[in-house]
Amino acid sequence: MAAIEVRKSKDGKTSYRVKIRLKGYRPEEATFDRKKEAQRWMTQTEAAMMEGRFYKSAERRKLTVVDVIDRYSTDTLPHKSQNMQKRQSAQLLYWRQQIGHMLLCDLTPQVLSKQRDRLFAAPLANGNSRSAASVNRHLAALSHMLTIACEEWGDIDGNPLLKVKNLSEPRGRTRFLSETEIDALNVACKKSDYADMHCIVVLALSTGARRSELMNLKWADVDLKRECLQFNQTKNGEIRRVPLKGQALSLLKEKSRVRRIDSNLLFPGKNDAPYTIEKPWQKALAEAQINDFTFHDLRHTAASYLAMGGASLLEIANILGHKTLQMVQRYAHLTESHTGSVVERMNNSLFG
Repeated sequence: MAAIEVRKSKDGKTSYRVKIRLKGYRPEEATFDRKKEAQRWMTQTEAAMMEGRFYKSAERRKLTVVDVIDRYSTDTLPHKSQNMQKRQSAQLLYWRQQIGHMLLCDLTPQVLSKQRDRLFAAPLANGNSRSAASVNRHLAALSHMLTIACEEWGDIDGNPLLKVKNLSEPRGRTRFLSETEIDALNVACKKSDYADMHCIVVLALSTGARRSELMNLKWADVDLKRECLQFNQTKNGEIRRVPLKGQALSLLKEKSRVRRIDSNLLFPGKNDAPYTIEKPWQKALAEAQINDFTFHDLRHTAASYLAMGGASLLEIANILGHKTLQMVQRYAHLTESHTGSVVERMNNSLFG
């Protein structure tokens, strides 16, 4: 809400005092000698506040996007996981190249929505199109930086990206192995030239872990007595513990007896880096005659069999390390039979 008060001094001089009250902002006031100047300031300031680009001090008006990216990279990024640092550094590098020269005060929802569409339309180096999910992750990195600049540094009074919609993402892939395909893959992995191929696949199917989480495992992350694994390098940066049972536990117990002493990694490669499994993995898929399948689909397979085995969506989310249930909604239809039996037991208890 904005209003102009007409004020007269004792000597008869007229002035115009503007008052702006907008939710989420401190009250702003200014006095002018001419009504036209007061109206212009009121209109421009109210619009800037509503668009999240209002800057009161001259110093803040001089800030560029690069200035904020540099501070964010120094003060905030180092506190995130290594995977998150690597991913967001690449995303912020893109924004540095595209809008780094712009003043922070010129970042409006209109400007940013055009940048969103431009990012989506631009082809990648291999000629493929960037996915909607990739565009949304780029926007998320920029949005978090702007939120920090607003709430912690006071560089901006609002985040203009909050008014820019994310692109609609297609429903996630749910390809998972049949029991016959699992048997065939196990046989192929046991024949692999890479001795640990079978162990890695069994762990992936037993824990639902990502490839990077498995390949970065260290022996300190394995607790054979308590029968669990601890994943420290996760996608969301949070430590996750997963039970070790059945064949996965047996294979790790066996592996612990003949472990290499020159590395702390479970699956070491050259120069104490994780082993690169792409070639033996593709060879195993070919041997098992499994098509249209990626290593990440082992994670979907684990989640799908958990759902069919009666696990709730919350339990699946906890095992896979998802913070919300949104990512596991794709498995909801597989839990229907279990849900039906729960409702049936409830009705039998209530009504006999």
